[in-house]
Amino acid sequence: MKTFELGITTFAEVMPDLKTGNTISYDERIDQIVDEIVLADRVGLHYYGIGEHHRKDFAASSPHTILAAATRLTQNIKLGSAVTVLSSEDPVRVYQNFATLNALSKGRAEIMAGRGSFIESFPLFGYDLSQYDRLFSEKLDLLLQIRDHEIVSYEGKTRAAIDNLGVYPRTNYPLPIHIAVGGTPASVVRAANYGLPLFLAIIGGYPRQFLPLIELYKKTYQARGFDLNNQCISVHSHGFIADTMEEAVETYFPSIKQAMDIIGKERGWPTYTRQTYDASRSIEGALFVGDPEYVARKILHLRKTLGIHRFALHVPVGQLDHDQVMKTIELLGTKVKPIIDQAIALENRS
Repeated sequence: MKTFELGITTFAEVMPDLKTGNTISYDERIDQIVDEIVLADRVGLHYYGIGEHHRKDFAASSPHTILAAATRLTQNIKLGSAVTVLSSEDPVRVYQNFATLNALSKGRAEIMAGRGSFIESFPLFGYDLSQYDRLFSEKLDLLLQIRDHEIVSYEGKTRAAIDNLGVYPRTNYPLPIHIAVGGTPASVVRAANYGLPLFLAIIGGYPRQFLPLIELYKKTYQARGFDLNNQCISVHSHGFIADTMEEAVETYFPSIKQAMDIIGKERGWPTYTRQTYDASRSIEGALFVGDPEYVARKILHLRKTLGIHRFALHVPVGQLDHDQVMKTIELLGTKVKPIIDQAIALENRS
């Protein structure tokens, strides 16, 4: 029986303070992330993932560097990207960076490869958005080849050819590569065709709506000859935990509204409302906001509904004080996790 894993994801958000209008420096925010990883390890969480972005309101353009800073300060926690925007990265460097991280962490590194929901990296690094899908497909093929073979030959349309060359350093530890999916069936099928773990971003609507995608993944995974016992399905969703339900609900609403309104303005979404918020934090919604007991119950409900193996809470989304983020991490490990562990243990005995 696989251990059900709990973790944290972040984009290292850097947004103006809702009261003062001041914004912390990128230096300070990156330093805070290391503190968060250390705390997550100390309270027994299984995973911490950092998303790569290249825009003003996020500080983590180089997740593997931040994760490397935490390797010698932590013991057990898995350290991953959430995500690596593989379409605008060089797969050789991605492998080299994470092989190095894997060595430093003694096998705790993970790559979560995705196409990216933000497109800033494409013009920044000179990639053509009209090749959005081909870039990812070809580069994923190359990354997997590099992971599995020391000597590589490659010829494609989106990158210079490689003729029988070695890629170093090699890592003696397994290096998992997860595929991040926002809700596209073709992406789910791609992950299953390779036998790779699936990581679903469920940040709106109702998680139950993703069940057909998970069933498609399992069906394709099995049809390709992979053992269903080896599959791994993860979900990350936005959320916030406080000692009381009232504190969590009232503290978090201004934060998520700030972030959703910024992104919504860029993408033509309507203004984020309290009605949307309240619906999303219901037991069937995609927001995991509340006291530890409620968040634990909601994660267990999600596990039962979708059959997942890992849940990662994404915090913050908009601006939250660092001590509030740290409190969420502490409560996830010391209060939520024991409730979930006990419920799963009872389930396994029955």
